[in-house]
Amino acid sequence: MAKRYPGGWHVLLLLLAVPGLLRAQAVAPATGRGKLAPGLQAAPARRTAQTVRVRVTDPAAFRQWLRQHLPAALATQPSASPRTLSVAGLDAAALARLAASPLVEFVDVPDRQAHAERRLNNSDLSVNNFTAAQARYPQLTGQGLTVSVKELPFDPADIDVKGRVVAASSFPGPASDHATAMATLIGGAGNSDPLGRGVAPAVRLATSDFARLLPDDGAALAQAGISIQNHSYGVGIENYYGVEALEYDRQCRQYPQLLHVFSSGNSGTATSPSGAYQNLAGVANLTGQFKMSKNTLSVGATDPTGQVSPLSSRGPAYDGRVKPELVAYGEGGSSEAAALVSGLGALVQQAHRDLRGSLPPAALVKAVLLNSADNLGRPEVDFVNGFGQADAVGALATVREGRFLSGTATQGSVQVFAIVVPAGQHQLKITLAWNDPEAAANANQALVNDLDLQLLDGNAAQRWLPWALSSYPHPDSLALPARRRPDHLNNVEQITLDAPAPGICFLRVQGFSVPQGPQDFSIAYEYSPMSLEWHSPPGPGNVKPGAATALLWNWNGPATATGRLEYRPLDRVQWRLVSAAVPLASNRYTWPAPDTTTLAQLRIVVGSQEFPSDTFAIVQAPALQVGYTCPEETLLQWRRVPGATGYQVYQLGATALLPLQQLSATDTTLALSRAQVAQTRYYAVAPQLRGITAAPGSTIDFATQGTACYFRSFLPRQLVDETIRFDAVLGTVYRLKSAMLERQRPDGSFEAVQTISPVASTALAFSDQPPAAGRYLYRVRLDNVAGQQFYSEPEEAFLLRAGLIQAYPNPVLAGAPLTVVANTTAPVAIRLYDALGRFQRTATAEGLINFIETDGLKPGLYLLRVEQDNKFGQVLKIVIQ
Repeated sequence: MAKRYPGGWHVLLLLLAVPGLLRAQAVAPATGRGKLAPGLQAAPARRTAQTVRVRVTDPAAFRQWLRQHLPAALATQPSASPRTLSVAGLDAAALARLAASPLVEFVDVPDRQAHAERRLNNSDLSVNNFTAAQARYPQLTGQGLTVSVKELPFDPADIDVKGRVVAASSFPGPASDHATAMATLIGGAGNSDPLGRGVAPAVRLATSDFARLLPDDGAALAQAGISIQNHSYGVGIENYYGVEALEYDRQCRQYPQLLHVFSSGNSGTATSPSGAYQNLAGVANLTGQFKMSKNTLSVGATDPTGQVSPLSSRGPAYDGRVKPELVAYGEGGSSEAAALVSGLGALVQQAHRDLRGSLPPAALVKAVLLNSADNLGRPEVDFVNGFGQADAVGALATVREGRFLSGTATQGSVQVFAIVVPAGQHQLKITLAWNDPEAAANANQALVNDLDLQLLDGNAAQRWLPWALSSYPHPDSLALPARRRPDHLNNVEQITLDAPAPGICFLRVQGFSVPQGPQDFSIAYEYSPMSLEWHSPPGPGNVKPGAATALLWNWNGPATATGRLEYRPLDRVQWRLVSAAVPLASNRYTWPAPDTTTLAQLRIVVGSQEFPSDTFAIVQAPALQVGYTCPEETLLQWRRVPGATGYQVYQLGATALLPLQQLSATDTTLALSRAQVAQTRYYAVAPQLRGITAAPGSTIDFATQGTACYFRSFLPRQLVDETIRFDAVLGTVYRLKSAMLERQRPDGSFEAVQTISPVASTALAFSDQPPAAGRYLYRVRLDNVAGQQFYSEPEEAFLLRAGLIQAYPNPVLAGAPLTVVANTTAPVAIRLYDALGRFQRTATAEGLINFIETDGLKPGLYLLRVEQDNKFGQVLKIVIQ
């Protein structure tokens, strides 16, 4: 049954067609209380002084007004904008008077406590085709660019960002695990592990503090060469165009090459407490008014299958604009998604710089990212997925193939661009974006300059308009599919056309309303033939044997099409069937990889067309271990990988892992000289299959692996026993001839008590039966084939029959503690008497090693008596000197 709304259908259609009408009714006039941010309106009257931020018309006149009318208040300037001031020392009455000032445009909340928007750390660079892009465009690494991570400081000593941290010595501590993960996702080099590789592995990284929610100083960012800033944090849900949103939009205009990327938030199931979408569950729940800015980019989170996570914050923005504009994989939340897109932004900037010699406008980067995104959810655009899932391959291909345009609009101007569409294309997509001037604080609608995009066929006989959404504040309206119509709300417009006719078509950009022109704009476009493009597994990446593996591709073709999925080892001609009918539009398939080691290929067959994947490796990278760390030499070793034809050992260089030495299939050890290990402590090893090097395993720090010169451990099995037994664990038996347990003699020299030869295992067991009860010192001596000896650290053990105790040293110096060793399972009482039988001290032996203090005792002979179960037992004579 159709729903009815107050005022009838004609009113509803009017509101849908002109969203600004709705906003004008939803926001209070900017006078008095209407100048207050929602957070200040809803707050109870405070008796204590508070701080706010104000947007003023004339800073000098306002300071004079403040001194005259509110002399107890203090104004400071918290941002580079002279019209945004911070005012402290306000009670409820003073706040009301401040808002009533004719010089005040808007009174906003001060800095709030920001929080990270990430719950887990389980990233996968294949989901958004980052891995495929790195394989296809290895020269695009973010080199020469700098990304700032605004939140708590990341760890500048993390080896995945080694050598690329800006002003690392000035980082405050302690480091944040969340910020370190974000920095790694953006620009990790993969030095610790292949999973530690980020999107732009050569980009420089800087830190900034999110305690200040206004933008950082733009001049300082520019001087540091920062072209992208990542913001993976949020506050509460805020739905208005506040001072922070205004200042970010202003900074983007002032520094047009600077791109700000925000996480949308992890409040996707929450309800907005204010604004036009108040009390509507699960919509308009972006976490922070700074995310209401138009010239920035907000990113939501999807799971590995591409479905938007339930907790990922949804749009629309406060005035009905599309937010978030983009989604990306973020298993733990939108923090990860934003970090990945920040890294991709750096790659897009580098691709443009390499092509044109300069950094692109941020509006072009935004247009490229949104135009290349893969559509998800409802057709075209929606308030959950934005314009779709980020696609690294598509974005970089757009820039490298020069499929972008730029221009300038003024009031009433029209610019027309011609593009040629090849035959046989599945779809044509065009996106227009521009950095719009900042609106007034608390504006009903954020858009200032309104540009219109149209697509015309070659004869200008047919026109297509952008896709636009209903922003009416009702769940049914917000869920409606996009429809073609003029968009007078967003500063991003997108047109798609399925099965476009080949030949020339025209893009028409009109300055519909440009009160603050001229307005620069950027356009990105792409056309895609009916095809299938593999994205994962990329060559020569590793697929783990016997594990479930996500196969990823991009299908441009009918949504209902299926294909035959097949697999073969590279040395076989015959293909093996995996699935006879894979739904191609799903763009993924979970494949149980065979438990083998080989180079392999996959292919999907659609009709008579074959789409083979890159060659990839099915192999488990070996774990690198330390055999020994001796003064002159360190030995690295690893288990043999069945089927491997060789190994590549890496060492950590200034910023990344560098090839150190290539070994044959039979070599699973590498000895490093003292000079070599002095250069770096970090090493990794990768298997090779038929001349192709697969990805390495985890990188180790050889100095922290618990292996000294051959010895991992040497310990008594029991500290006190009737037979002394020792266990020794070695790092390797490489070149060893014998292992010998030695006992210390009274004169300090050592004698052999047991020899093991040959040494066939790294786990050794020794035993000894000394001639009398007491404390003994032992060590292990290793002899190698070159005649060298290596010794363990000495360890003590006590020979003592069950139920007895032993005391040492005996004699003991007066004032020194007397150590009592007990081989008992139950506590025993120990009493000390002098030679005349007078009681002196008592103690309870409850463990193996116990102590009796001798402070105040005179030199002489004493008797130590042991009492168990109220019965006297053993008696020892003790001499105190």
